[in-house]
Amino acid sequence: QVQLVESGGGSVHPGGSLNLSCTVFGSHLTISTMGWYRRAPGKEREGVAIITRNGIPNYADSAKGRFTISRDNTKQSVYLEMKRLVPEDTAVYYCNAGVNGMYSWGQGTQVTVSS
Repeated sequence: QVQLVESGGGSVHPGGSLNLSCTVFGSHLTISTMGWYRRAPGKEREGVAIITRNGIPNYADSAKGRFTISRDNTKQSVYLEMKRLVPEDTAVYYCNAGVNGMYSWGQGTQVTVSS
């Protein structure tokens, strides 16, 4: 049984920062690409950033220059550092990971940016 657990969401003012974390729980895991996605109210889920097992990141245009994705393979975890947040970043953020050949999702964590 594979479980992805996210943490770190919350509410901030525009210009603020938040850090998200996601840890994969389970046994005998082989984890490949990990990433963060988000679903804003009334919109489709979209990719934010992904990172390969070797640490190569790729960002959506909306995240470039503001967000940083990283991972710690020893902790089976992926992180998203978000800076200079704007109201348009308000969404439920989901962690995704390729685990033993299948992609799994976390339950989501709410990020709200408002004044």
